[in-house]
Amino acid sequence: MKNVKSNIVKEIAQELDCGFDCYYNLKTDEIIAIPSFSQFSDEEDFKEAFRDSLEEVEKHKKDFIKLEVLESFESFKIMELFVQQLTDQNLKLELQSILTNKKPFQKFKYKIDHSDFRQNWFDFKHRELEKRVENELERRKPAHNKVYKK
Repeated sequence: MKNVKSNIVKEIAQELDCGFDCYYNLKTDEIIAIPSFSQFSDEEDFKEAFRDSLEEVEKHKKDFIKLEVLESFESFKIMELFVQQLTDQNLKLELQSILTNKKPFQKFKYKIDHSDFRQNWFDFKHRELEKRVENELERRKPAHNKVYKK
């Protein structure tokens, strides 16, 4: 059972990283991934392209937990955490400088992509996303599973 939950957390984290909002059905363990609406310029195109998924979520609304794509400040925080734990002092200083200047996301990506730490970054970011998903699922799971004593 723990392995199933672990796979669910990994899958949701991956979908979030790809820019999809995720709807997790607590009863069936179903995951429905839908791109963030902000990625579409036409509301009708969006509704048409994801009609089945949107209807499924709407029909069983009370069974789903929605996990949304990270806000930019949340992504920025993950970048800061990654930089803090780096042992390569030269790269650490360069990335700290990048994070305090204009276009930090673009410049951070470029610097990481052209370093020996590219895979470390992806692994770190994915672990952080998984932690976020685990915390969110734990925080929002139904209270009926808890035992209360007076």
